[in-house]
Amino acid sequence: MMLTLADKDKKYVWHPYTQMSDWRRSNNKVIVRGKGFYLIDSEGRKYLDGIASMWCNVWGHGNTIVSKKLTEQNKFLQHSTLFGLANSPSVMLAERLLKLAKGMDKVFYSDNGSTAIEISLKIAFQYWRNKGIRNRTKFISLKNGYHGDTIGAMSVGYIRDFFSPYEPMLKKVLKVPSPSLSSCKHYDANEDTEACLQETEDLLLKNSSRCCALIMESGAQIANRARIYPKKYQKKISDLCKKYDVLLILDEIATGFGRLGNMVEYLAQDSFPDIVCFGKALTAGYCPLAVTLVTEELFTAFLGEYGQARQFYHGHTFTGHPLACAAALANLDAYKKYNLMNQIDSNSRYLSTRLKAIQGLSVVKDIRHKGLLAGIDLAIDGKPIKFLKNKHPVSYYIMSESLKMGVFLRPLGNTILIIPPLAINRKDFKFLMDVIYRISDKILTAV
Repeated sequence: MMLTLADKDKKYVWHPYTQMSDWRRSNNKVIVRGKGFYLIDSEGRKYLDGIASMWCNVWGHGNTIVSKKLTEQNKFLQHSTLFGLANSPSVMLAERLLKLAKGMDKVFYSDNGSTAIEISLKIAFQYWRNKGIRNRTKFISLKNGYHGDTIGAMSVGYIRDFFSPYEPMLKKVLKVPSPSLSSCKHYDANEDTEACLQETEDLLLKNSSRCCALIMESGAQIANRARIYPKKYQKKISDLCKKYDVLLILDEIATGFGRLGNMVEYLAQDSFPDIVCFGKALTAGYCPLAVTLVTEELFTAFLGEYGQARQFYHGHTFTGHPLACAAALANLDAYKKYNLMNQIDSNSRYLSTRLKAIQGLSVVKDIRHKGLLAGIDLAIDGKPIKFLKNKHPVSYYIMSESLKMGVFLRPLGNTILIIPPLAINRKDFKFLMDVIYRISDKILTAV
């Protein structure tokens, strides 16, 4: 008997963040092509991509400005190393990024968000050693933050539900609280925020002399179920880092390039990092690429005679990959050509209107929203809905029901994340929100 693609997938492929015993029993879908904002499986069924292909797709699929540029670049240069050489797309992209990311002066390339974070940690650590200060070895990060799946990234972005099996491997990191930003009764956002800032300052006061950097996501903690920072919180963190002479690393891998309604989130937050990381939407989801940007002050600390060993010892085979850099350049051209930030602003206002109706459903406990990001918490009598009456996780129900309705969603536990492709049109966005409303409304029948 000939195996189908779905059969072969179950037989050969190990999927990320997936319990494979459940996957083997599932009606798995194998995507073979994309058209517009839809993914099409091996049986011809199509699904609106409700999570932007893991938070990175901008323009959808097909004959876009980005795919055309990739085809053109592929004729001239597919790959050339940055070890001892330069290549033109990486030079042009670095120049473009530094015009956008004001306050930054140098670009270091990598392949994905986790590696961009690892690079930022190594730069911050070595910076102090190059300055002759060897006792600054500790990092500070926000509780419930997420920065990736490599060892350094897990250390600073530790989420217990994800990473508890690896805890013995991880570096010890000093943790400070982040505002919970609940809309529940009796919650005082100002009081909570000030308490978090005070605890952060207390920790810096005691430990700044042995800390090399504080790292945080810029604007929101997406993997922490779309927890969006209150106004001026990030600026005050930035001010504290300057006050106590601790480097600030900002992670805009998932929150930059329009996801929160701003092209560069840290500029909108009036916070100025020493190091910032970008990824995901950088190439519109067409190629793996991430960047770590630093100030001239940090870069200068790595200059010296070869024998001093001050250079930065890091690099990947595909660092500054020409095809990926060409895709990013085309993507940035398209942002301007199609005035994407205005479209994001319009869709954000539409999303706000649709969320008001969802907020009225009895199973909805809390909703958070900024730009084209929203998190919807599901609960009954104030208790999070984790499992259905058939003992299946509520996240499985949401995924399977949404696929039946023609939409792909991937919730985080009892939180439905809304993270559509950034250029989604109003018709498809309406369809997405209609499905989310129907699923939220149906959940009571399954618990």
